[in-house]
Amino acid sequence: MSLNTAKGVFPIAPTPFLDNGAIDFASIDKMTDFYRKVGSDGMTVLGVMGEAPKLDGAEALEIAKRFIKRGEGLPVIVGVSAPGFAAMRALARASMDAGAAGVMIAPPNTLRTDDQIANYYRQAVEAIGEDVPFCLQDFPLTFSVVMTPGVIRRIITENPSCVMVKHEDWPGLEKISQIRKWEAEGVLRHVSILCGNGGLFLDFEVERGSNGAMTGYAFPDMLVDLVRLQAEGKRDEAHDLFDAHLPLLRYEQQPVVGLAIRKYVMARRGIIASDVQRKPAVPMSAKAKEEVEYLLKRLAKYDSRALGRID
Repeated sequence: MSLNTAKGVFPIAPTPFLDNGAIDFASIDKMTDFYRKVGSDGMTVLGVMGEAPKLDGAEALEIAKRFIKRGEGLPVIVGVSAPGFAAMRALARASMDAGAAGVMIAPPNTLRTDDQIANYYRQAVEAIGEDVPFCLQDFPLTFSVVMTPGVIRRIITENPSCVMVKHEDWPGLEKISQIRKWEAEGVLRHVSILCGNGGLFLDFEVERGSNGAMTGYAFPDMLVDLVRLQAEGKRDEAHDLFDAHLPLLRYEQQPVVGLAIRKYVMARRGIIASDVQRKPAVPMSAKAKEEVEYLLKRLAKYDSRALGRID
């Protein structure tokens, strides 16, 4: 698959750990098999919710290789964002050698002007090599770097290896529309747009021209169904499904504790063995778990997957 035409759902995979903090490779295999079974079109690993900063370089590459091997042909995008270009290059080149489809690069939080942002991505491409397809991650809520549609257009134009945008601006519907408008006018080449934010705005993002989702909600199978229903023109069914999941999806989107919630639900579903995070970690309180259980019970009235297990 050429990533500039990618569509569907690329779940952001969390990194599963054992109780002692070691990587849980058996859960990586089970999670990868689940993503394939529910119809995912690819995977993204070592993203923001993959706890990448808690891994050393050797661990990060080992995880990427395991997902790529188990994926057996599913395109895998590897997050390679790093404080310096040496580490970025090492992980990017090694991941591509292992069979990755491309890499994802987020901006450092020191960038402020359009020139600084554009220059950073030019230098990143020089570092990893122009032959490595990359996904531009636009996530101002986390990285505090605001990318206007104009600077995204500039990055795409100046770097042919930019083949995908992970859109996570909030709000950002007009940004998607503007990028697609430029494409329709022939002044910007086509790139895939996959959206994040836990899928919080996915119902309308696909209607604005995004190609699907690249996010980590604990029900990636719902995201797959939503994108499929929209593609089939079943707008009301898509929105009904989304509306049923929205309370839990919103709850999972809480800053700081969101990963704990996601891992808790994924472990409860049997997708991973444990909800353990590598330290430093923010655990869920007993009250939070009670609230999630309440939301799952309510969701199960519409979607029976809410209280079931995959095994």
